[in-house]
Amino acid sequence: MILVTGGAGFIGSNFVLAWLAQSDEPVLNLDALTYAGDLRNLDALRGDPRHAFVHGDVRDRALLDRLLAQHQPRAIVHLAAETHVDRSIDDPSVFVRANVEGTCTLLEAARAHWSGLDPQRRAAFRFLHVSTDEVYGSLAPGDPPFAESHPHRPNSPYAASKAGADHLVRAWHRTWGLPVLVTNCSNNYGPRQYPEKLVPLMIARALAGATLPLYGDGGNVRDWLHVGDHCAALRAVLERGRVGETFNVGAADERTNLEVVRAVCDLLDELRPDARGPHRRLVGFVADRPGHDRRYAIDAGKIRRELGWAPRHAFDAGLRETVQWYLDHPERTAAAQRDAASPAGGDAQRDAVSPARGGAQ
Repeated sequence: MILVTGGAGFIGSNFVLAWLAQSDEPVLNLDALTYAGDLRNLDALRGDPRHAFVHGDVRDRALLDRLLAQHQPRAIVHLAAETHVDRSIDDPSVFVRANVEGTCTLLEAARAHWSGLDPQRRAAFRFLHVSTDEVYGSLAPGDPPFAESHPHRPNSPYAASKAGADHLVRAWHRTWGLPVLVTNCSNNYGPRQYPEKLVPLMIARALAGATLPLYGDGGNVRDWLHVGDHCAALRAVLERGRVGETFNVGAADERTNLEVVRAVCDLLDELRPDARGPHRRLVGFVADRPGHDRRYAIDAGKIRRELGWAPRHAFDAGLRETVQWYLDHPERTAAAQRDAASPAGGDAQRDAVSPARGGAQ
């Protein structure tokens, strides 16, 4: 059995679904079900004896000790985190508690569990910590992509909290020998993402006929990675990664936020046309958010060379699949559409500073 934290969220649920589609090894899924956790993401696993869901917090040490003793997982995949930059600007303390304190508590529980295993099981145990490229800071237009050796230079409270967690994981390995693995991924997109992030937010607002607010000039660059490719990378790292190593995961597909939003608009024009005109007419620009990183780019050469992983989703095809998924699951964006269509929710400037409906990226 493996233990997955945050397995009802966007990446977590996609990982659990992919895992059980490829293996009969059971998953113990621990999630606090905060606003972005959604059990509907796991509907396909209802009644599946290979999947055990526990509603709980990674900061609950007594719960962690009980679960580890009862289920004896061979690995922990740590995905539980607060992730939205706008929300971290609104209340950084939430991110410190979830991402730093939560990771510390889980590491300590894992260390105690691992220390009590017999030698063979101790040697096989793994703790995989899933992090972000945002810990590296921002790149100038001509800078080379982030390699694993790039220093941590976080610029938002969210990024700082994830950087802190990265450092804790490294320390538990160096100090006690806990067999850890770390991944730092680029921007994910795909099905089951909570509609505060760029792609589902723009879909929801476009369907409501509301302004599509982009920070600044929309020129912020991200490396776009399909969540299915990310999940395949996590599995490769867990199975074959060298203990104590960090692996960057990215698709080498850099696009500006404006390019992504225009691509979403064009797909909606084709798949769900609006009689009022092309969806690009809705694009608008709002004041930039504080400390907004200009560019991220990932050098994924290490994971390609050492583990043989490579992304399989071309961005255009992956985005089409993603837009279609949200059109096929209107309940996932219904609340965001209603909010966008309301007089207050349709105001782009208000949306740009609201943590729940922030300007895009």
